[in-house]
Amino acid sequence: MNAPYDAERGQGAGGAAPSGGTPPGASGPDGPPVPPVAQPPQGGQDPQGRPAHPQGRPAHPQGRPGQHFPQTGQHFPQAGNPQQPGSPQAPYPPQPGNPQQAPFPPYGYGGQQQPYAPRPYAPQPPQAPAPAAEHPYGQDPYVQDAFAQDPYRAQDLSAQDPVGEALYDRAAHPPPPPGTYQEPQPLYQQPSAPAHAPDPRVWAQTPAPEPDGPSRHLPYGDDARTVQFTGVDDLVTRASEEEQPEPDAFAHLYRDQQGQGQVPAPTAEPDPLPAPAQKKGGRASGLLKSSAVMAAGTLVSRLTGFVRSLVITGALGAALLGDTFTVAYTLPTMIYILTVGGGLNSVFVPQLVRSMKNDEDGGEAYANRLLTLVMVALGLIVIAAVFAAPILIRLMSNTIADDAAANSVAVTFARYCLPTIFFMGVHVVMGQILNARGKFGAMMWTPVLNNIVMIVTFGLFIWVYGTSAESHMGVTTIPDEGIRLLGMGTLLGLVVQALAMIPYLRETGFRFRPRFDWKGHGLGKTVKLAKWTVLFVLANQAGVLVVTQLATAAGEESGKNGAGFLAYSNAQLIWGMPQAIITVSVMAALLPRISRAASDDDPGAVRDDISQGLRNSAVAIVPVAFAFLALGVPMCTLLYASSGVEAAQGMGFILMAFGLGLIPYSVQYVVLRGFYAYEDTRTPFYNTVIVAAVNAAASALCYVILPAQWAVVGMAASYGLAYAVGVGVAWRRLRNRLGGDLDGSQVLRTYARLCMASLPAAVLAGAVGFGLLKLLGESALGSLAAIVVGGAVLLGVFFVAARRMRIAELNTLVGMVRGRLGR
Repeated sequence: MNAPYDAERGQGAGGAAPSGGTPPGASGPDGPPVPPVAQPPQGGQDPQGRPAHPQGRPAHPQGRPGQHFPQTGQHFPQAGNPQQPGSPQAPYPPQPGNPQQAPFPPYGYGGQQQPYAPRPYAPQPPQAPAPAAEHPYGQDPYVQDAFAQDPYRAQDLSAQDPVGEALYDRAAHPPPPPGTYQEPQPLYQQPSAPAHAPDPRVWAQTPAPEPDGPSRHLPYGDDARTVQFTGVDDLVTRASEEEQPEPDAFAHLYRDQQGQGQVPAPTAEPDPLPAPAQKKGGRASGLLKSSAVMAAGTLVSRLTGFVRSLVITGALGAALLGDTFTVAYTLPTMIYILTVGGGLNSVFVPQLVRSMKNDEDGGEAYANRLLTLVMVALGLIVIAAVFAAPILIRLMSNTIADDAAANSVAVTFARYCLPTIFFMGVHVVMGQILNARGKFGAMMWTPVLNNIVMIVTFGLFIWVYGTSAESHMGVTTIPDEGIRLLGMGTLLGLVVQALAMIPYLRETGFRFRPRFDWKGHGLGKTVKLAKWTVLFVLANQAGVLVVTQLATAAGEESGKNGAGFLAYSNAQLIWGMPQAIITVSVMAALLPRISRAASDDDPGAVRDDISQGLRNSAVAIVPVAFAFLALGVPMCTLLYASSGVEAAQGMGFILMAFGLGLIPYSVQYVVLRGFYAYEDTRTPFYNTVIVAAVNAAASALCYVILPAQWAVVGMAASYGLAYAVGVGVAWRRLRNRLGGDLDGSQVLRTYARLCMASLPAAVLAGAVGFGLLKLLGESALGSLAAIVVGGAVLLGVFFVAARRMRIAELNTLVGMVRGRLGR
């Protein structure tokens, strides 16, 4: 069928009427005659001489053949857009019930009556369509239902359902809700310009790109991967660069977001989100971690220190020769503490923290000035001390100074050992600089090197001369080469210990440059603060001098080994081990934080940190103090068996007397750090004067009242009693300084529960330990069995009792240990 071409020639198939309408004069079954489609004039021109079909336009009607709309070549207004409503010159629209009718001029072209033109159109009532069999071209087979009204004459599609076509699927494509209809826009046409100025933050949509290849899908949507946003205002103002829309990661799941006829390319997976940082354990956890590192170093140092003590005792014995080396080896430490040691340990740490916080260079210049000043001061002190060695020996012990041979050996040892004061101070200053920068381990680990050097030195002495039991060496028989070997080895150990700090300082970025511009940079204030600390240490060492004189005299009068100053020093070395491992490590990590809180005028934070330091250290200090009370004798008989059973037993009794004094000694150490944080060194001085006075008076009383064999035991008990008095005074003063609150109820409750849990454990452990010593003897095997079994009983009973009492600090410590073991 060539209906369009037949319509152009004015005839249908077989010479019949054209397919676009019915023959002229033909009528429906029940209606008036149906006018035919208007024909083009003869010759292809209209009466005005214009072509009937303009160039570029088809001759057949718009749409499909048989769909009766006017031809584009007809000459009347609105002929090219018959659907535009509201025009006064628009032709009559098709009426319902007569779809075959087409609009045309009433008298054809040129305004004259044509012989074949029908009469003008008059509205008629709706007529039923003709049967398909009788009118094969009279109906459009694609449209079965006509519109009840013209939907294009200012009608809203959403106000009334206009879809009456039988092939329309309402269920799949429901009509839009009322009031949401929008006029359709051509697909490839720029949108109309808005009445207002465009907003540069709003993106302008661009047409969808043409597909590269054949496509099954019409370009109904924009491709999210290829749409370009080209707003003119954005190109000028670049305002949209900060608000780039994020690409849709799920666009490939939707068909209308794909390229035309293209398989969606796999999108690159987004970068994985960073793993959330592990939750920190807060203040207590950070403090315990830093304290654990320091405690580990201190523990290793103390263990190697015990080995060093054993080697010294094996090489020199527990007689007068051993006492002379002990006095000479203790003298540099005492002088260092009396001069600058106390100030460096307590006063300069807060000053270093403040300089790091306030100075532009992070406190490096202040640290260089401090290190230079300490080196100069200690150098002068060493020179003076070496020349005054005989006087210092007499101050330490009249008994040794009165013996010519012992005095000569002691002075020689002292002149080798006194230069270690310089390296002690350098090591401490470097360690405090590292502590202020958050590095706590080096200061506690480097003393291990000193102990190793000394162990090797005294091992060489034993290898050359044999043990004291084999050589029976005394102050009169020791060779000069042996004195020189021991002296040089002792000095070398401190040198290695100090130089080992340099790599740690370089790792933190600190570079030492000597600076002598001390004036006007805060060092004067530090020296004034250190003045009271020096007086504090002086008062403390005064008590030590009194005890040294009395213990040396008591040991000489008793005539027994293990009843003099050497036994006192060895027992105190064991007794001070938990203090150095636990309390000192906790407070070394806590002191910079307390200093910051005091600098910020936050007494609540200072109180909390002091309370935390007391309670955390008490978890280990209290049971260890009771362990010394219960198992002091087997500990000393195991460690100092080479000095003889009598000397070892005497040391054991002294250690038992020291035992419970560890609790107030540890508390005193923590409480005084609260005063140092506020740069108050006067109060610790007065407190130490009280402690030293009580210790000296009680020791003298024990020397007078007790037998010479037990006088030193009483002096050890007096040491703990003096610190108990000092704690009471310092606690009250610090509580007043912090506004009347020091968290005393919680601290006392923790200590009371720990003592209640430790008391039955110590009783059972002591009974088991002494029973094993009586059964197996006081040999090394019996002592080891007593310590192992008795210690297990003490720990087991204490742990069960403490868990039943629900001591929170113990649970925190156990959790930290479990976490480290789990790694």
